[in-house]
Amino acid sequence: MLNEMKVFVAAVELQSISAAARSLRLSAAAASHRVLQLEAQLGTRLLNRTTRRLQMTEAGRIFYDHAREVLESVVRAETSVANITGVPFGSLRVTAPLGLGRSVIGPIIPQFVQLHPKIEVRLQLTDHLVDLLSESVDIAVRMATLSDSSFIVRKLAECPRVLCAASCYLDRHGHPTTPEELLDHNCLLLRFPGSTQSHWTLEGEDGPLTLPVRGRFDADDGDVLTDWALQGEGIVLKPYWEVAEHIRNGTLQIVLPDFEPTPVNLVLLYPHRQLLPANVRAFADFLIEKTKMLVEKPELRPVKACV
Repeated sequence: MLNEMKVFVAAVELQSISAAARSLRLSAAAASHRVLQLEAQLGTRLLNRTTRRLQMTEAGRIFYDHAREVLESVVRAETSVANITGVPFGSLRVTAPLGLGRSVIGPIIPQFVQLHPKIEVRLQLTDHLVDLLSESVDIAVRMATLSDSSFIVRKLAECPRVLCAASCYLDRHGHPTTPEELLDHNCLLLRFPGSTQSHWTLEGEDGPLTLPVRGRFDADDGDVLTDWALQGEGIVLKPYWEVAEHIRNGTLQIVLPDFEPTPVNLVLLYPHRQLLPANVRAFADFLIEKTKMLVEKPELRPVKACV
């Protein structure tokens, strides 16, 4: 019955059996079948289903409260055992930005699983801000400064950033020599709900300067911005680790090298819990150990001119 209870609780909290199925890595048909099995075992309907929404019956509301307590007790029991034995286990749902996930987080996850073979990692990559609670995410990796009291925030590393563009763009539109000149350039922006990238902050002799930059087009995928910059479409603000190779081989040039963008914090974010699951703690400790050297400012050779 435990598996059926997991589906039922997830369906209630996500207001969708399909969403519950995705969060638990099941097909929609399998999730729906488990809810039907649970209702059959209990001999009563728990959910009223329509094409648009789920609504708990009176029996469903009563059962939900007890089912959630049972599932939380199971997590506490598993965590207690893992803490005693020193062997973390279980499924771990992780979310990270697309570029960071592809270049930094994804490649080191096999190392983590080799160290902890009883943990299964489910990685979700997106540049959108994921609601950890509604999406049942255990831990998020984000490039931001966060202070939400409902979550635990652990700093992984300081992530230095750089302004860069293709030499063909700079040859056509000019090389900015002051931060204010960025206002006359096509700036390639990462846009999605909650994004703050429409304002770039640069460090100068007189302190930080924030500019409301603009561009003719933007995207919600950071890799698309890099591609546009490589095509000579504008100036882009990027973490060094994301464009270092392009700068080394000369396909991108650093813009305003004397006015570096303020670094962004690379952080871990996870919900407050009375007892932190051992697999979450193990993954957090692993990332803190591994990521700093992967995102720090690299040594760069002088760039080549456009051909």
